[in-house]
Amino acid sequence: MKLIDNHGRKINYLRLSVTDRCNLRCRYCMPAEGVELLGHEDILSYEDLQRVAKAAVSLGVEKIRITGGEPLVRKGIVPFLSSLADIPGLRQLVLTTNGLLLTEMAKDLRTAGVQRLNISLDSLKADTFRAITRTGDMERVLEGIAAAERAGFPPPKINMVVMRGINDSEVLDFARLTLDRPCTVRFIEYMPTTKEENWQALAVSGGEILDRLAACFTLDPIEKGMLAGPSRDFRIRGGAGAIGVITAISGHFCSDCNRIRVTSTGMAKSCLFAHEGLDLKPFLAVRDPTVLKNALLRLVGCKPARHGMSSAKNDHRAFAMANIGG
Repeated sequence: MKLIDNHGRKINYLRLSVTDRCNLRCRYCMPAEGVELLGHEDILSYEDLQRVAKAAVSLGVEKIRITGGEPLVRKGIVPFLSSLADIPGLRQLVLTTNGLLLTEMAKDLRTAGVQRLNISLDSLKADTFRAITRTGDMERVLEGIAAAERAGFPPPKINMVVMRGINDSEVLDFARLTLDRPCTVRFIEYMPTTKEENWQALAVSGGEILDRLAACFTLDPIEKGMLAGPSRDFRIRGGAGAIGVITAISGHFCSDCNRIRVTSTGMAKSCLFAHEGLDLKPFLAVRDPTVLKNALLRLVGCKPARHGMSSAKNDHRAFAMANIGG
């Protein structure tokens, strides 16, 4: 079955958040004081999360990305992931993590059926990493990446949010990681989700990032697969890996958007910057799976042609990325 929205886009990708909690406090994701933690009763049970996943796959979703917060901090995550991997018709089960718990958990995640990891790593300098994350230990992330490779995961996608004057001087260093290693480094434009004052001063456009890279390397475009995310991908000529640039602000990729997302509280959103969402809890309270499927179809039917964010405009409501799942 194909899930097509009103703008002709094939929706085959679900981002499913399992928790709002995180063991870091990244400055672009949440305020310094963190977020008000939800109670256990406010978070969807694993049973309900699985029902959402099964309904989405039955409608045409082929890829599920598990997010948070930090998904690995939720107890019982490994058996839940194993249950998702068994859903007939699901082609890709992937997970985004900050990597802090991978040393202990990578082997179990691989056994559970997770196929690939995206790992957030915003600096290769310990002090800068700690300043961005407010609490983080970069060495633990690097150890986690090594543990994931030992567990049999393919080389990870490393996500770097580029911020001017903070870590943008490391763009070339991150790109060089792909020369000898078959990993993918993705440079992500800073998004003003928390509506930080003067946020434009932090933003480095994807165009500028590519210009910096092209001044040092020859970049060959890479064709994306059907289940790929929004990045524009390249390979440094002669390199083993790949780089990608995600331009959510300077260069909308909305015309190719293939995703919906569901938060850990059961709020379904057809766009990250949508003001409103569809609360799935009432539909989950009905045991008939058709009711939940119809709700997801309604969500897809209301998916906007594009979001309204730009470098000059941020009239969205402020939110912590940890509450929505990125």
